[in-house]
Amino acid sequence: MTAPTLAATAPAVTGRATPPPADVRIAAAPPPDRSALDVPLAHLDPVGLEALLAVAALQTRVDRKYLVPVDAVVALLRGLPADARVLQIGDLRVFDYESVYFDTPDLLAYRLAAHRRRQRFKVRTRTYVDSAACWLEVKTRGARGTTVKERVEHALEHRADVTPGRAFVTSTLGARGIAGADDLVLAPVLVTRYARATLLLPGTASRLTVDTGLLWDDGRAPVQLRRLAVVETKSGSTASAADRLLWALGHRPVRISKYATGLATLRRELPATRWSRTLHRHLLPHTGVPAAP
Repeated sequence: MTAPTLAATAPAVTGRATPPPADVRIAAAPPPDRSALDVPLAHLDPVGLEALLAVAALQTRVDRKYLVPVDAVVALLRGLPADARVLQIGDLRVFDYESVYFDTPDLLAYRLAAHRRRQRFKVRTRTYVDSAACWLEVKTRGARGTTVKERVEHALEHRADVTPGRAFVTSTLGARGIAGADDLVLAPVLVTRYARATLLLPGTASRLTVDTGLLWDDGRAPVQLRRLAVVETKSGSTASAADRLLWALGHRPVRISKYATGLATLRRELPATRWSRTLHRHLLPHTGVPAAP
């Protein structure tokens, strides 16, 4: 069967889908505060990066995301199974992350997500600020709603420029059935920055990440998610021990994407029905962004 073209899969724009500004700032924001996670992680034994990846690399996985009050993170971490381990590199357990997301002038990647198209994608660079390591990543949808992430090393000085890795992006999207990928014009649209702790749950070969201080910047007026942590579980097809604990503590998965939901928070004119509940119940009250355009 011939793969559908982007023109066939892309929905019409509703609202004012303006092109991204040319001056999306890179590393303009101060580093996120790591202190919210330092104490809650103190009781956990460490695991190195190689050992973590050997057990739970999970490049193809099911992601579940939760918004948890920062002051409830302690109870979450203390309730994890006894064999839970926290990623530690050197003396660090909490790491500074920066991502630059790329999209077309008419925000095709955003609109495909907003309208729940099966063949949607994200293109970003991910910088591990503490080690100055940078990767170019392409995320697509696999079978049964799984997330497939593929990546290659990328020069740090080009983290706001997809051009050096263009062949990788085109071939990856093409292999995932997105025709016309070589014609996409991609430019930086959004920068995110946050502090992250990563935990390994060996019993279910799964991972848990806790992000605090999340900041979104599209080159206009940046906003920060205050008093809420973004918790993500990354597992195989079945729920992990962390998911079951989160449910027992009264937390339920929410629809949130650091790219799409973040852009919807910053640009209230964009179509965002898919994330309306998350926006109005959680994000807008904690960012100070008005509830209506």
